[in-house]
Amino acid sequence: MVIPRPLVDPALVGRVTGVVAAGLAEAAEAGLDEEDRRAYGASLVRRALAEEARRSARGGHLLLSPEEEDEVAAQVAAHLWGLGRLQVLVDDPSVENINVNGCDVVWVTHADGTKERAAPVADSDEQLVELIRAAAARLGQHERRFDLASPQLDLRLPDGSRLSAVMAVCERPSVSIRRHRHPDRTLEDLGALGMVSEDLGAFLAALVKSRQNVAISGETNAGKTTLLRAMAAAIPPEERIVTIETAFELGLDKQADRHPDCVALEARPPNVEGVGEVTVASLVSRTRRMTPDRVILGEAMGPEVVDLLNVLSQGSRGSLVTIHADSSEAVFSRLATYAIQAPERLSPEATAMAAAQALDFVVHVQLRTRRCEPAGPRTERFVSSVREVMDADGRMVHSNEVWRPGPDGRAMPGVPLSDRRLAQLGSVGYEAPAAVRGGRRW
Repeated sequence: MVIPRPLVDPALVGRVTGVVAAGLAEAAEAGLDEEDRRAYGASLVRRALAEEARRSARGGHLLLSPEEEDEVAAQVAAHLWGLGRLQVLVDDPSVENINVNGCDVVWVTHADGTKERAAPVADSDEQLVELIRAAAARLGQHERRFDLASPQLDLRLPDGSRLSAVMAVCERPSVSIRRHRHPDRTLEDLGALGMVSEDLGAFLAALVKSRQNVAISGETNAGKTTLLRAMAAAIPPEERIVTIETAFELGLDKQADRHPDCVALEARPPNVEGVGEVTVASLVSRTRRMTPDRVILGEAMGPEVVDLLNVLSQGSRGSLVTIHADSSEAVFSRLATYAIQAPERLSPEATAMAAAQALDFVVHVQLRTRRCEPAGPRTERFVSSVREVMDADGRMVHSNEVWRPGPDGRAMPGVPLSDRRLAQLGSVGYEAPAAVRGGRRW
């Protein structure tokens, strides 16, 4: 099945877009803010469409219907302030992932796991590159380049989706967009979605409230960021949060009612002269001077883990980080792999000790796609494992799987919590079920 493209003439959309863009350029010196620019742009669209109607009438051509005019206006707005023909997919609430392998090879994955091919999103690869280049210049914290000198791009879209694009390193330009369908969820919300049970949700909330340092692990697209946001929702509003990301995605600083004292930091690539780079590692180190109550790292994926482990073990209690791993236990070897890449070239033994001092728990999110006939595949995301970090011995980090996969893969109580952690969680009002306290072993 192919998602159809709106039935309006692309040439007409192009003409109207050009007229409106020229009008906005002439008005640039007026100092309009974004809201006024959009309002003025909308009026220019109406004028341009009226002129197109007069031209069609003089030539004896059919006039556009009101619905077609609305569609032209929507596509013009998408070209000027959005992602052109891609915008209709970004705006579709059922779409979860968009993958573009050249302008006319477009695949979308829906929230239920179904995958289908969509209509072309540009008339040429060159037009696709120009579309992404314009978005890179217009969106985000600062202008980002997308050209032969900077052929890789990571960008947060206004709705919180994450765009990744590459060119020149592949035969055709490639764009991937991951939409976050649950950008502002709580643990209770995730319970309703089936990602956590009621007991597990209460346990995770207690981890946050008792200021445990937590690593959230999982495969690509498993829901790590969604769970991180939901756990962060349990942070008291009076606490100061500093978030660090390669490209803005979390958006906690936009939730002023929930996180009024939140600073979001974003890494920056070098400019065309090769200077001006700001690395994730340097931002992690910078947080020591920013007096945060908690540090949240969007994803640990390189040598910054050395600085992160140092920060977490030196006072930033209750911090959160996501990391790519295929199991909760694999997190520790992943940290060792990243740490040895750092300038300090931290040994596995030193990394294990640092991890045991810095982390309290690891929460693993599982992604599972099942065939459900006749409806087709169904994607499920759920927490499958929680590990309590105990200590380190040589290269080994010792941990207890206090929630482990049950018969259906979802987390159920496993090894009882240690008395020390049980007391910490109890101090914030958490009443542990008997299985978690140790009254029963599974």
